[in-house]
Formats: sequence, structure tokens, C-alpha cells
Amino acid sequence: MPTERLILIVDDDSTLRTTLAEQLGWHNEFRPVTAASLCEANLSLGSGSVRFETVLLDLDLPDGDGREYCASLRRQGHKMPIIMLTGSADETDIVGCFDAGANDYVVKPFRLQELMARIRTQLRSFESSDDAVFTVGSYLFRPTARLLVERAGNRRVHLTNKEVALLRFLLHAKGQVVNRQDLLYQVWGYNTAVTTHTLEAHVYRLRQKIELDPSDPRLLVTHRHGYRLTPDGGAARIGETSLPLRTVHLGQPIRSSKYGIGSEYA
Repeated sequence: MPTERLILIVDDDSTLRTTLAEQLGWHNEFRPVTAASLCEANLSLGSGSVRFETVLLDLDLPDGDGREYCASLRRQGHKMPIIMLTGSADETDIVGCFDAGANDYVVKPFRLQELMARIRTQLRSFESSDDAVFTVGSYLFRPTARLLVERAGNRRVHLTNKEVALLRFLLHAKGQVVNRQDLLYQVWGYNTAVTTHTLEAHVYRLRQKIELDPSDPRLLVTHRHGYRLTPDGGAARIGETSLPLRTVHLGQPIRSSKYGIGSEYA
């Protein structure tokens, strides 16, 4: 199954929060965690045990301004995409969101499919940037630095360019098996001198660096026709939310009672 992307939803509208969490988690593409205030958001972001890939941040919260909080997150070094949820289409508010460091904004009421498309767009852009950091088992993978940093002991594992390329391409496959020929082409390009034995040798050396027991790999797994990267390494999920599911018609706008638009989401 593809790896779920951890996303933090910060909004004090309980109906909107629950609906977003239900629908974003519906296809196992995202794993939502919710916060009703900036205080709760701080607890989630500051836990150190999880790394959020995206934040959906309300503009007006009971304990602060979303723009100021966004600017604070940027000052603290948080690089993940931040999408502001705002009830105002006023140009001043929108410009203020971007000035605070937000990557995008969505005006309420909004359509869920549009929001998901914007999230995916921001994630694709972020993953190709120099700021991208990925979770691989117990490590944080920093491609531009050619490093794996073990979160518990802060041990650093230095990678070669080819090892970085292998990990990046397998990560983009999101848990699916990648056949050997595709890996050879993506990492080495069209080179008749490179064979599957070259690939196997690089996989072997990479396993020596990242696997707890290289003879029993849990992260970089061999399949009949290729390899698969399991970024969680079979570890238990952290921050899982269990929510009752109900049907929401995705073609209709998601509305927020906070702005006097109505409390129904259908």
C-alpha cells in the first residue's frame, strides 16, 4: 500500500475539521491529524515523534492569527507546505498569507477535490526542492545533503549520489514495486555497460547502511521483478486518528458555520 502522507489540519470549526479528516483519509493517501487551536497545533508539531508533510491552517483561530503562526513556523525552520484556509477573498488577506510564508490559500467554502489537487501540487513542488526531507524507517532522508539522519541517536549515514538517486526514485513509487530495468534507466540512464548486477551491488551496499539486519531487510525489499521501499519499515503508525465515516458529496462546496454560510457539508 502507498505510504500515507501525514497532514495537520488546524481549524476551530469542529464540523469542518472532522469532515476534512474523514475525506482526506478516505483513500489512504493522507493520514490526517487535527488541532482545534494553535496550542494543540504546537503540541503536534513539537512532539518530535512525527513529521508532518503539509499543514492546513485556518486564518482565524481562538488563540491567535493563522498568518502570524505561519510566519512563526517559518522562523522556526519548518519548511513543509502550508495552505491557509480563509473565509475572506480580500486581496489584502490573501497577500498577507503569502507574506507570512504560506504556499497557497483556499477560500471557504471550497470543494474538497480542488483542495486535494492543491495539496498534491504543493507536495510535488516541495519534494523536488532543496528543502525536501523524507522519512525512511528510523531515518530522516535529506537528499541534497546526501544524508540519512537517525532520529533517535542522531547517527548520520553518508550516501553516494547513486544511493540517493535509488532512494528518491523508490520513494516516489510510494510503496509500489519498481522493476530492475526502470531503476537502471532512471538512475544510470541509457548505458549499455550497466547491468542488473550493478544495481544489485548498489542495493547490497545501501542495505548495509540502512537496514538493522541486512540479511533480513525491512526497508528495501526484494521482489521477483524488482525492489520496493517501505518507508515505515513495518513500524507502528503514530498519530493515527480513528474517525466515523459518513458520505460527503465531493462536487459540493465544503462550508463552514463559522462564517455564517451554513453548517451542512453536503
